[in-house]
Amino acid sequence: MPHLGVNIDHVATLRQARRGVEPDPVWAAVEAELAGARCITLHLREDRRHIQDRDLRLLRQTVQVKLNLEMAVTDEMVAVACDVRPDQATLVPEGREEITTEGGLAVVGREKRLADAVRRLQEAGIVVSLFVAPEADAVEAYAATGAEAVEFHTGDYANAAAGAERDRELARLGESARLAQEAGLVVHAGHGLNYVNVGPVADIPGMTELNIGHSIVSRAVFVGLRRAVREMVRLIERLAG
Repeated sequence: MPHLGVNIDHVATLRQARRGVEPDPVWAAVEAELAGARCITLHLREDRRHIQDRDLRLLRQTVQVKLNLEMAVTDEMVAVACDVRPDQATLVPEGREEITTEGGLAVVGREKRLADAVRRLQEAGIVVSLFVAPEADAVEAYAATGAEAVEFHTGDYANAAAGAERDRELARLGESARLAQEAGLVVHAGHGLNYVNVGPVADIPGMTELNIGHSIVSRAVFVGLRRAVREMVRLIERLAG
């Protein structure tokens, strides 16, 4: 059964709308942990549009569950990660104009460069995951980087119309997850998952972690963050096989 990772970026986005001090993503992490989250995920972007360096450093000091840092594959971000040492670094694509991460990391043809970043992070004691598209023919390239895990981008599944289209995307996720495990990779998933569509992804054999942010923070506006996280934890537990 997969565990829940809560992405707290949107809490920081709300704070940065006023460039103030509230709501504090560090407090959000505490609430998520108390509700049963087993991973706290945050994305320190190069333009610092939401999470700030201060947040990352305080979260490293306070988070008691796994701390997962999403980061671009740049010398700056690798240096920050090696200094702060989150439990896990997830390498993601990053565009300045995008609202949120729009797709998976380009890996095929870039294995050598990515392997260098992976090695540097691992030497600092950090587990490395790649945020990638669920492409069965690219799994060998994902494994060739030396990363321990992959997080499959579930945006196509989340955006697919219910019925045959969504079933195809789910099958694509399932096959990619199977091949990734055969290649020795731990399997995670995230992006666009919510209280309605999470069940089938949670039920994919071998799925170990689901990272969810926007849906949980949106529900938290109405019911509070601790309840919103607790509801998602219980939903995953009930729906996963």
